[in-house]
Amino acid sequence: MVEFTVAEYLPMADTTPLMKKSAIANGTEKPATPPTPPLWLSYVKLTRIHKFPLGSMLMFWPCAWGVTMAAIAVGLPWKSLALNTALYLVGATLRHSAGCVWNDICDIDFDRKVERSKGRPLAAGLVSVAGAFSLFLVLTLLCIGLLAFVNSEALRAGLFGLFFLDLLYPFMKRWTHWPQAWLGLAMNWGAPVSWIAITGSVDWRVAPALLLGGVFWTLHYDTIYACQDKHDDVKAGVKSTAVLFGDAVRSILACFSALFMACLAYAGWVAQQGPAFFAVAIAGGTLHLIWQLRTLDFDSVNDCLRMFKANDDLGFLIWVGLMAEYVRVVLLA
Repeated sequence: MVEFTVAEYLPMADTTPLMKKSAIANGTEKPATPPTPPLWLSYVKLTRIHKFPLGSMLMFWPCAWGVTMAAIAVGLPWKSLALNTALYLVGATLRHSAGCVWNDICDIDFDRKVERSKGRPLAAGLVSVAGAFSLFLVLTLLCIGLLAFVNSEALRAGLFGLFFLDLLYPFMKRWTHWPQAWLGLAMNWGAPVSWIAITGSVDWRVAPALLLGGVFWTLHYDTIYACQDKHDDVKAGVKSTAVLFGDAVRSILACFSALFMACLAYAGWVAQQGPAFFAVAIAGGTLHLIWQLRTLDFDSVNDCLRMFKANDDLGFLIWVGLMAEYVRVVLLA
C-alpha cells in the first residue's frame, strides 16, 4: 500500500540536476509530474483545518469576549462558562472551515491568478466543485446543530450570520474595495450571538459596540493579510483595502486600531468592567497594536503573515483581561 503524508505536498527545494533542467528547457524532456495527493488530504486543505489555529481563532475570540462579558453581567457559574466557551471554539472552527470552502468555490478563477492561492485544491483541480459544495453543506449543518443548543433569539441571529453575512462575503471583492469591512461583520458576528445566548436578550449598548469594534479590528488585521497579495490582486482585478490604501496603509490602520480600542473600552465601561479589564485588555491591547504598526514591513510577505498571526495573541490578551474580571466579580464574590 502506498502511504501519503502531508509533508510530501509541502514546498521543497528544487533538487533537479542541472543537465535535466537544461533538457526540460530545450523541450527534449518533460518535467516530472508531482504526485497527486490523496483526495482526503485535498478536502482537509480545502477546510484550512490543517492550518489551525490560523483564522479559526480570529473568529473565536469575539465569541469568547461576548460569552465572558455576558457571564460577568449575569453571574454565570464557572462550569457553564467553560462549556459555552468550548462550544463556541468548536462552532467557530466549523464556521471558519465552511467559510473557507465557500470562498474557494466562489473564487476559483481569482485563485488561479494569485501566486499564493493557485495551488488550492479547487483552483488546482484536485477537488470537484460538487464535492466541495457537499463538504460545505455538511459543515454548515454542523454549525446549525450547535446553534440549536441555544435560545431561539441566538439561533435566529446565528442563522443570519451563516446565510447572509458568510454567503455574500466572497462577492464583496468584486463589488467594492472594502471587502474587509464585510468580513469584519462576518468574523465578529459571534460577539452579539454569544451575548444573546447567555443573557437571552440584546443589550443595544454592549453588543453593537463589540461588533463595531471587531469590524475595525478585522479591517486592521485582514488588510495586513491582504498586503501579501496586493500586486497579484491588481493584476487579477481583485479589490481590497490593501490595494485601496496604498502607501497610506500604516496611518489608516492606526486609525482603525484606535477605533477598535475605543469601541472595546466603551463596551467595557457600559458593562461595568473593572480595572483588570482596562489594564490588561485596553492598555495591553493598545500597546500590542502600537508594536504591530511600528514594526511591520508592509512590503514583506513573510512579515505581513507574521503580524497577521500576532493578532491571535491580541485576541487572547483581551480575553485574559475579561477573565480576570470574571474571577474578581463572580468567583471571588
